[in-house]
Amino acid sequence: MKKRYYIFCDESIKKGKFYSNFYGGVLIDSKDHKLISDVLEEKRLNILKTSELKWQKVTKLNHKQYIDAIDTFFDFIQAGKIKVRIMFTNNRFIKPDLKEEHLENEYLLLYYQFLKHSFGLRFLNPNDENNLEIFLDKIPDTRENCKKFKKYLLGLQNLPDFIDANIKISEQQISEVDSKSHILMQYLDVVLGSISAKLNKTFLEKSIETGKRGNRSIAKEKVYNHINKRIRLIYPNFNIGITTGKQSNFKNIYHMPYRHWIFIGKIVW
Repeated sequence: MKKRYYIFCDESIKKGKFYSNFYGGVLIDSKDHKLISDVLEEKRLNILKTSELKWQKVTKLNHKQYIDAIDTFFDFIQAGKIKVRIMFTNNRFIKPDLKEEHLENEYLLLYYQFLKHSFGLRFLNPNDENNLEIFLDKIPDTRENCKKFKKYLLGLQNLPDFIDANIKISEQQISEVDSKSHILMQYLDVVLGSISAKLNKTFLEKSIETGKRGNRSIAKEKVYNHINKRIRLIYPNFNIGITTGKQSNFKNIYHMPYRHWIFIGKIVW
C-alpha cells in the first residue's frame, strides 16, 4: 500500500537566555490533511478573525480565542491524528569541537538532525511504501546552502534505516513555503513559541519604567499554561525541558503524539 505523509516545519528563536535553536514539526497522514486543515481554518476565521495565527500576535484582547483554537489543535493531537515534535538545545551544555564549516551551517545541520531523528520515521511500517512530503518555512540562508540542505534531506531515503522503513522522497516533495498558506504551521508556531518563551522565562520580564510585567506577557503565559495543561492530559507530569521518555519502547519515538527532544551531540550530516 502506498502511503503519503506530510511534515510541516517551523523554527523559533536562534539564541535564548537559557535555551536555543528551537525547531518544531507536525506529521500528518495526507488523507487526514484536508479535514483537519478545514477545521483549523474555521477556528482561525470565525474565532480569531485573523489572517494568520502567530505566537507574536497573542495579546490581552485575543488570548482566550487563541486558547480556544489551540484546544482544537490538541484535540487532533490527543486523537493521534497529528504528531508534534519540538527540538531545542540547552545553553548549559558545552558544544563538542566543531569545524568552522559546522559553526557556519549550524542552523541547517540541526534542522537536518531534527528531521532525521525526531519523528522516529524509521519505525514506519515497511510493508507500505511511505512517501514523505516536507514543507519547510522559508529558510534564512543563501540559495546555495538551501540547495545543499535539500540535497541532504533527499538523501535521507538512502540511509539504511530509511531504506528498511521503505521511505521515499522526491526532489519535488521538499519545498519552502509561506506559513500563511499552511494552517498547521501557524498552530505549530504558537506551540513552539510558547515552549521557547517558558524555557527562557520571558514571561517574567518586567518593564524598566513600571517594574511590572506587561499585559502581553501575562496573556502569553496564560496561553502557555493552557498548552501545558493539554500536553499533561496526554502525559501527566510532562517536563518540557528534557527529552521525552520512550516508555520502554523505542518505537514510541514514532507512535507518541507529542514529544520534546533536547539535542546534545555532534552535529554532522
